[in-house]
Amino acid sequence: MKLHELKPAEGSKRARRRVGRGIGSGMGKQSTRGAKGQNARTGGGVRPGFEGGQMPLYRRLPKRGFKNIFADKYAVVNVEQLNRFEDKAVVDPAALVEAGILKNVLDGVRILGNGELTKALDVRAQGFTKSAQQKIEAAGGKVEVI
Repeated sequence: MKLHELKPAEGSKRARRRVGRGIGSGMGKQSTRGAKGQNARTGGGVRPGFEGGQMPLYRRLPKRGFKNIFADKYAVVNVEQLNRFEDKAVVDPAALVEAGILKNVLDGVRILGNGELTKALDVRAQGFTKSAQQKIEAAGGKVEVI
């Protein structure tokens, strides 16, 4: 089979319903909307979640906790991921994006202590866990909070 030989399966493509094209089409006059009412009008119908005036589900359910909308959101990187860099390299947020470890930096980078580090690196980030800091220093590297 070649690309130019591809075609949809028999019966899988149904013609689009063309409404309001004359009484003989079977879908003329009211164009399948029925007679009058909210749903027959242009722009008619109710918004998503509307339950006819009954208290909607999203308002009946209890709300819990507090969400701080001003909290910083950090991109996280584990220590083991830093083994990609060469010995004595300077690792900063820009280098992490360039190496493909992170897609974007958000409000900063936080280094976590999961895994082992085998190379001495100069790591610069917005935050470090204690275990990450110990592992980087134990491998002969330096930690700098920016």
